[in-house]
Amino acid sequence: YVYRDFTESRSLYMSIIEKYDPRTVFGKTDASDVEPPRILIAPNRYVQGQGVLDNLGRYLRVVPSRNPAILISARGKNELGPRLVKSLGQEGIEPTFVIFNGECSALEIERIVTLLKSKVAIDSLVAVGGGKCVDAGKSVAHRLSIPSIICPSLASNDAPCSALSVLYTPEGVSEGAEFFPWSPAFVIIDTAIVAEAPVRYLVSGMGDAMATWYEADTCFRNPKARTTVGARPTLAARSIGELCAKTLFEYGVSSVQSVTNSVCDESLESVVEANTLLSGLGFESGGLAGAHAVAQSYTVIPHIQTNYLHGEMVAMGLLAQLALENRESECEKVATFFAQVGLPVNLSQVGLKGNVEDSLDEIVEAALNSSIIGNEPMELNHSVLLDACLSAHKIGLEIAKQQGQEAFAALH
Repeated sequence: YVYRDFTESRSLYMSIIEKYDPRTVFGKTDASDVEPPRILIAPNRYVQGQGVLDNLGRYLRVVPSRNPAILISARGKNELGPRLVKSLGQEGIEPTFVIFNGECSALEIERIVTLLKSKVAIDSLVAVGGGKCVDAGKSVAHRLSIPSIICPSLASNDAPCSALSVLYTPEGVSEGAEFFPWSPAFVIIDTAIVAEAPVRYLVSGMGDAMATWYEADTCFRNPKARTTVGARPTLAARSIGELCAKTLFEYGVSSVQSVTNSVCDESLESVVEANTLLSGLGFESGGLAGAHAVAQSYTVIPHIQTNYLHGEMVAMGLLAQLALENRESECEKVATFFAQVGLPVNLSQVGLKGNVEDSLDEIVEAALNSSIIGNEPMELNHSVLLDACLSAHKIGLEIAKQQGQEAFAALH
């Protein structure tokens, strides 16, 4: 193939749109009654299957890239580095490795950018790892005006496919999101690697993915709701969200057994696709609502931020959203599924015991300050949201009593 150098045109483009806010591009810019457009956002390519990471060198032809940087943790480099070097070496590519230190913070992103700016002609950023690593990779690629290639080592959240990154303080408290004009050039998820990862990560991804359907449905039904780019949800995103939930209900429990046995089968492949692709497309073009507003607010509690994964917080947030929307039977259905796969369903399971209202007050205040809580169709105040969280907690306590806590205890 013939390699073409797009560095100059990319740099020109990025100089025009360096500070990117998609709402000024796709959202309403006047006071008219006309709705904003419907927008669908997706990565250029999505590749999933056993052993696909070994084809990374071939996939870089399509980007195109000849001088990639690979962002990866020290442990990840020890485990996957030789495979990456071999795959790229078959295409005559010698990568530059950069170690990710663990937090997707502005400080860490700028450290990596400064380091890579000293390298010659880096033309793509390959991020290999979990959600924070791939989000940091997208932020770094944006600052360097180069494409991102996302290689998740876990199916623990829907970050890989999106054109945004969630940023945190160096201590791990959520600070908001950063948006990008480009989606990833590639998302490459090797299910053989996912099958070897701890089960808890796959289960966490189910919590994040299950919320996709309910948040997209809420946004679709509320004419005032907006997606993350200021647009209206598409029919496609709503349908993808519905398929995501259906897939989880069908394959979620059996996929836990698949990973327990380190087996790649239809259950695992289906849930990995739901957690990664379906959830990624569904949330970005379908919209977020109460589930993520509450989930992101759990990070203000140090014990929860330190000991629980994003998808576990989203699971709790989703139950609160369903209670808020007075969908008690649906809340019970979802909580039952969560209990079966090992997700938390009540506040005691995330370490909040005794008088939980004191901790909830702080969480509720943070959630009310989130812009996405406005996608819920009702008027909200502190007492309304607090009551919803407490109602979800009571439902979760009853479900845990009915289903038992063996699945949760096995992961915690």
